[in-house]
Amino acid sequence: MESALPPFDAPAPDRTDADPASPGSPQPDVYDRPIPLELIDADAVKVLRRLTRAGHQAYLVGGGVRDLLLGRAPKDFDVATSARPNEVRSLFRNCRIIGRRFRLAHILFGGGKVIEVATFRRNPAMEAPEETDSEVIDDLLIRSDNVFGDAHEDALRRDFTINALFYDLDRRQVLDWCGGMSDVQSRTIHTIGDPMVRFREDPIRVLRAIKFAARLDLGIAPDVYDAMVATREDLAKAARPRVFEEILRLLRGGAAHRSMWLLWETGGMAVLLPELAAFLDDEEATDGGAARFFRKMDAVDAMTRTRGRPLDDMVLWTVLLKEPLDEACAGERDRIRAATDFLDPVIERVAVPRRIADGVRRIVAILPRLTAGRSGRFGRSDLMAPALDVLEAEMLASGKDVEAVHKLRAVELGGGRPASTRPPAGAHRDVRGHRDRRA
Repeated sequence: MESALPPFDAPAPDRTDADPASPGSPQPDVYDRPIPLELIDADAVKVLRRLTRAGHQAYLVGGGVRDLLLGRAPKDFDVATSARPNEVRSLFRNCRIIGRRFRLAHILFGGGKVIEVATFRRNPAMEAPEETDSEVIDDLLIRSDNVFGDAHEDALRRDFTINALFYDLDRRQVLDWCGGMSDVQSRTIHTIGDPMVRFREDPIRVLRAIKFAARLDLGIAPDVYDAMVATREDLAKAARPRVFEEILRLLRGGAAHRSMWLLWETGGMAVLLPELAAFLDDEEATDGGAARFFRKMDAVDAMTRTRGRPLDDMVLWTVLLKEPLDEACAGERDRIRAATDFLDPVIERVAVPRRIADGVRRIVAILPRLTAGRSGRFGRSDLMAPALDVLEAEMLASGKDVEAVHKLRAVELGGGRPASTRPPAGAHRDVRGHRDRRA
């Protein structure tokens, strides 16, 4: 989507009325930045206006504001407010309160649409220790952030400056407590505060930085990049289900190639998927395995753009691990057993659900027969559709014509090429000009 917004202006002076409910709070830089209402979800507008009419502060926040300023169509529109969850529920009959760790209000609309409304909160671990090289920094992991706060505290608790911008719908202004507007303008990822501290607090932020850099075509500030490399081992401390989901997000957004390249380059892959990292590192023994792998990631990105939606999770995991899995299964009579031995430590390390792991095993075992055009009884299996997607990615990566896959899909599944349902992702460029493997 081309940006409909005017060029960036210089920051306006601090305004004492920017945060009227918190007169003693730090005031943001305020940017007169009118965003056309047609670019903002109409139901999100309704939620914002009802909250403000009831006397609460309410802003459009996070990725929705970031994407609009970058000229992209937001996937979600989230709201942050001074209203407590029960106060939000009292204003909306279509409201459901969710969450144990921190209660959120979901405002439900037709077609399955959800506008998420979160009460301002602060990060109790915000302050960095005075001696950042002491043992104190080794245990900064956030285990609870269930503390209500003010608007500026809600901005400061966020991970990256580009995600900490608030949009005031009534004033048509962007509120910036963290310098995010200049980083949007320069298309650069900075953390809010010391990057070493922020990544120690939540190692998943390393994966989020990779995701934003890849999907949004952003650069990574040198100090942030260095901190990502320095804290990569902390990824082993992150909750395994979150790691599993974030890896999928790296693959789903049409930027799998750049995402996996950054994960490999920063050393995060060696922590989370050492089997794949070792395969990519050994160019001589794998006879160009890294090049084959990244051509497969290109194929995933091409298929995602063509279909306008992400591939099935089982397909993504199969293609991701296919190269080292082929190496593990080479010469083995029982390919399923060999794949099981390879996958078991991966399942344990990143909490891959058994349903997906079993599917990966069976697809890898049957793929040679599908390549030869023989499906047999497997053609009646629920795994036939994802297996054909894996085969299509393989053929695209090797430069072969995929018409045979489309014909096999039509015969076995009764349909042709998958229909598009979501807009394609954009093209991306590398964040660094060369591959600098750091220790």
